[in-house]
Parts: sequence; structure tokens; C-alpha cells
Amino acid sequence: MSLFPMNSGQAPMRLVQLGAAFVAAALVAGCGTAYRPVITPINPNGPAAQPTALAVVVSSPSPTSAGVATVIDYSGDTIMAQSPIGPNPNAFTVDSNGATGYTVNSDGTLTNFPVSTNLQEKQITYTTLPTTAQTIGLFSPSVGLWTADVNANAVDVLSGSPQTFKLSIPVAQTPIAIVGPTRVEQRDFAISQNLPYGVSCNQNPAGVPVAGEADAIEVANYTVSARIPLGKCPVYAVQGSDDKRLFVLNRGSDTVTVINTQNNTLDACTPFTSQTGQTVTCHPTLPLSTTAVEATGITPPNGTSGMTATAGPVYAEYNSATQQLVVANYDGGTVTVIDVSLDEYGNDSSTFGTTFTIPVGNNPASVTALYNGSRAYAANQTDGTVSILNLSSHTVEKTVAVVGHPRTVMSVSNSLYGKVYVVSPDSPYLTIIRTDQDIMDTTVLVQGNIVDVRVSNQNGVSGNAITASRKPGAGQPCYLPPALMQSTYGANYTLANCQTMP
Repeated sequence: MSLFPMNSGQAPMRLVQLGAAFVAAALVAGCGTAYRPVITPINPNGPAAQPTALAVVVSSPSPTSAGVATVIDYSGDTIMAQSPIGPNPNAFTVDSNGATGYTVNSDGTLTNFPVSTNLQEKQITYTTLPTTAQTIGLFSPSVGLWTADVNANAVDVLSGSPQTFKLSIPVAQTPIAIVGPTRVEQRDFAISQNLPYGVSCNQNPAGVPVAGEADAIEVANYTVSARIPLGKCPVYAVQGSDDKRLFVLNRGSDTVTVINTQNNTLDACTPFTSQTGQTVTCHPTLPLSTTAVEATGITPPNGTSGMTATAGPVYAEYNSATQQLVVANYDGGTVTVIDVSLDEYGNDSSTFGTTFTIPVGNNPASVTALYNGSRAYAANQTDGTVSILNLSSHTVEKTVAVVGHPRTVMSVSNSLYGKVYVVSPDSPYLTIIRTDQDIMDTTVLVQGNIVDVRVSNQNGVSGNAITASRKPGAGQPCYLPPALMQSTYGANYTLANCQTMP
């Protein structure tokens, strides 16, 4: 018996419906090996995300209050995190990974803090150095932390997390900086001014009667393996990104000493023909002025007429893309661009030492070069401006006014255009310049006058890590030029007052 009884009129209709259903099913299922398209959407992945870039600013609201670390994001120029740190910080740097910041504080401590948008006060740690220590410079390579102790004529080594004091290494008198490779350390170098008691590089660097010294320290056993002569009043040093040459800026001699870090000796090369056609013998120093003491060094083919008699180099960056050393000459009001390229065997190239000098504003305290080597930006401290330089034509393209009297410029590229961060020690504003149009983009207000700035992705991976700190004094530019210091603090205020030195 049927479960669905139908009368005679319904049967034909039911058969028609069943037939139609069968045909529809056959059409949907296909037939045999006939092609059946697969309708599966493919979602586009899009471009890879840009790496995070952060600007880190350390400021000091007053000589007696806690300093402040401020983390600012690249994309929106927005303050992402702030935290109090040690009292009245006077020097600042980050490690070669751009992940940890360190400051020297007025109470003799070191601050350790993470460079992160999640920075909080509970993450801040402190290191106490020996009570007799007077820390002038910090160096933070891939492992550990090094400090120049000018009071003990030693280099202090710290290790662990947080950093703790490990040992002191005796070096030449008046050490002011430590520098070395940021990736694989074999040896680091302590840069000492070698000054007798009562002599200072602050007021008259050229008149200092003694030359400096670089002490090579073997990382494996913390011993000095070589003592290399420098010029007068060395104030800063920078390592090439290939870790084969070290360049030391001698403000008193107007020269750059070149050290072959592989051989652990002063650099030397065979004679070659310069761009002007003269045969030049390479010597360990590169004179930056026409009155350089080391007159036997390379006589640079000058790209601009009117080269100043005094240079006074105080800061430099090594540009990996062009293999050039870009130097800020504080006393000469110029920027020097030096070819320091090497051949495939690690020897000085045939154009090594070729130099172009570009007049900029008054007292350029620092300079930064874009990663592609197209332009450089010099901070003219007295003028309150930044000179924008074309590194191909060796000319000034533009001058931009900034807030305060700038001492530090840092460049970073993280999108379709880059940015240059400018800080002045007499201003609480971070000035940001866009490099696609070379205009002032914005300013960011922080708490207190700014000590220094670093960027998180200018690290060992980028090939131009800035892992050494700078502290006013010891021949480094003070907070203000002499005339401005005297008008601000009184007629008796001199360069010697900006930093107590033996």
C-alpha cells in the first residue's frame, strides 16, 4: 500500500515533477569527466607590513628632578609612552638592537629601560657604579655595556640583565668614549685625550700640548693589546659598518685618524692617483683643513673653493650605501664628505681619502645622512637651523629653521618617505622634518629640555648603528655656543664650565 495515496489525476503530475527534479540534479552534478569550475575566492595578501620605527627622546625637566624617557611612533608622530628615569640625565644611547636605552644620571647611576610602546615605570632598572666613577661616554654593543670612567682613567664593563658592574680596565688618561663593532665583537677601542691635570679640550682644543690615544681592548680577556696614537683632543669615533675601519675625530688637530681594526694598527695603503691627478700616499690621518698639524696626510681634492683654515670635527656618520664618512666640523662651519671605500679584499680603494667640503651654517654640532646616501642634514647650533645637503653635487639645497639651538639630528626611513629628528638642549620640542619635501612636518612637546634622541631602527641590522653616547664637554659642543651661554648665564660663564674635567 502506498504511503502517499494519489488519485488518477495526480499521478501524471507527480511523474512530471520527479522527471524535472532528475534533470536538475543531472545538470548540477555534471556528467562523466566534464570540467566543473571551482569557485574558491583567493584573498590578496597585500604588501608586507613596515617594521616598527620609534623615536626615543630623553629629557631633563630640571637639574634636581627625575628625567623622562618618551617613546614616539614614526607613523603618527604621537607619544606612545612616557616614564620617569634617573635624575638629570646628561647622556643617552640605545643598544645595537634598538631595544634598550641607557642614560647617565647626575647621581652617578645608569638607567636601563626598554624601547617600547609599552614602556612603564616598573620596567625601569638602575645600575650603581663605583662611587668614584665619573662616566663620560656609554657604548652598548650586541652584548654588555661599556662606560668611560674619566676619574679612574679606566673603562668600566657591565654585564647581565639588568646591567651590573663587572670590572675596570686601565687605559690612557682622560678616556671620553668607547667604540667598536656592533655585531660580532673582537676588540673595542677606548678613545682617550691623554690630558695632563688642569688641561681641557673645551676652550682651546688646538692649543692642547698633547696627542690622544686609542687603546685596543680584546673582548675575550679584557686586556689592552695595542696603544695607537691619535691627534689632539679626540672627541668622537665611528666604526664602518663592515667593521674593518675605525674613524676618530680629532678636534684639536682638525684631522680624522683611520685605524685598521683588523690589523689593530694605524691604517696604511699604497700610493694612488687622486681625482686631481696628483700621486698621493695614504697616511693614517685625513686632514680636514689647510692648517692641519698632520700635514703629511692626504691633501684632499676639495670640492668647494674657500676651504676653511679650521675644521674642528665633532661628529660623523658612516654611510653604507656610498661608503662615505660625513663629518660635522663645528669650528669651521662646514661638513666634510670623505670617500672611505674599500676594495674587494678589504684594502683602501684607489679613491680612498677623496674629500669634499661643504660650507653650512655656524657651528654644525652633528650631521646625519639618509640611508640611500642622497642627502645629509647638518644641525647648525648657533644659527638654530638645519642645512640640507646634496651629497652628489656637494651643495646646500635648503636651510630650515628649527626650535632652539640644535645639537643632534637623526634620520630614519620607514615608509614612502623618511624623517629627520632634530633636538635642541635648550628646548622641550622635538622637530620632525619630512625628507620627501624637506619641510618641517611637526613638533612634539615633551617634558623638559631634551638631552638626546635615538631611533629604534638605526641599529646593527641597518648597518649604521648609533650605539655610543655624547655628553657635552670634553671638547664636545656644550649646550649653547659661548656667546649665547654668556648672555644666558652671565659674563663669567665659559666653555670650561659646561663639563667638569680634570
